[in-house]
Amino acid sequence: MDLKTAVKSYQFAERGKSELIICSQLTIALAGFPDHEKAGAKRMLVMVLESVRAELEFAFRGTDRAEFRKAIGLLSEVISQVESDQYGSASLKLSESVSAVTTAAQGAWQVLSDNGLL
Repeated sequence: MDLKTAVKSYQFAERGKSELIICSQLTIALAGFPDHEKAGAKRMLVMVLESVRAELEFAFRGTDRAEFRKAIGLLSEVISQVESDQYGSASLKLSESVSAVTTAAQGAWQVLSDNGLL
């Protein structure tokens, strides 16, 4: 990977990781909401998940890193699971998505480090 792609990949990955961790926390919290609050909270969570997925799509288009494509696919599954009230499995898929994005960050970090930029 060239240096320009490494910088972009690292930036996108770090931001994506933070966003995905927040999504995971929100998903776990939603499971404990009272029934009368779940419908509205679920709609908002899905909107947040869709926004994060759009950010990951931007990262993929900007870097062509397969790890971002994998995270996008996993996030699509998460959205379906949240819509079906499957919060536990959605949380697990979010963990996989964080792992995929972390892998992108590690690869970029290595390139930047090898070139004396970190």
